[in-house]
Amino acid sequence: MKKILNILLIVLLAVTFLLTVYAVAAGPEALNAAINLNLIWGYILFGVAILSALGCAVMGMAKNPAGVKSSILSLVLVVVVIGASYFIANGHDVKIVDLQNGGFFDGWKAVIAETGILVSYVAAAGAILAAVYSEIANALK
Repeated sequence: MKKILNILLIVLLAVTFLLTVYAVAAGPEALNAAINLNLIWGYILFGVAILSALGCAVMGMAKNPAGVKSSILSLVLVVVVIGASYFIANGHDVKIVDLQNGGFFDGWKAVIAETGILVSYVAAAGAILAAVYSEIANALK
């Protein structure tokens, strides 16, 4: 199984590398196509990552039913963070200029973008706090 996963990883990295080289080497006339291909590939990788995370979580819960409580608590925490970020982002009007069309972007695009930014801030703060806590806990042992 490990050998299959290593081969799959090499294939995914090779495709990513080739698409990146194509995007860098593409001339101005092919730049949009190269960017679109890279975006589609990114969406595919993102979808595979989500499915893998969900699959591993379900397998982990099946192997260790005692961990279901912590898994549900983690899921609730993620939903609360995303919901709070959405309501904060939706609470004010932001007008982002659309230079290509000479107007403004729709409000929902700004709300979704700001929600993602706020969730990223919370995730980064959580990672920093976890790293600091881990170092302090290891130092006190």
